[in-house]
Amino acid sequence: MPVEGWGGDAFGVEFTKHRVPPGLRAPAPPFYSHAVEVTAPERWLYISGQVGQRPDGSAGADIAEQTAIAVENLQRILAGAGMGVEDLVKLTIHLTEAASLGGFAPPAAALLGQPPAAVTLLIVKGLADPRLLIEIEAVAAK
Repeated sequence: MPVEGWGGDAFGVEFTKHRVPPGLRAPAPPFYSHAVEVTAPERWLYISGQVGQRPDGSAGADIAEQTAIAVENLQRILAGAGMGVEDLVKLTIHLTEAASLGGFAPPAAALLGQPPAAVTLLIVKGLADPRLLIEIEAVAAK
């Protein structure tokens, strides 16, 4: 028997989505879903962490610029695989400072398909390159 809150085909694959599982606090809409179940995808795409670094190796000046670059990198990878943000089912976001949340959120909104993917946001001590402030890993299914 389906659980209330499950259902839909918004990611272009047959899936069930659970926004407010019984006994859990509701997610902060529209930023994430507690769970996304993909039951019959034809393809999965696992995307390595994308950072706020341009093809020439230069990094964005601040969290907003670096987030915009990382989002653009992810969108290019998705497009290259014939996918879009609506196919994202999982995002893991690493920020180097909790104070970066305000600058990160507006450009990151471009990754939020509807309904949104499952998202984990981590504050980490640092990334591989000390100039970098954000890294975003993703999984897409279509």
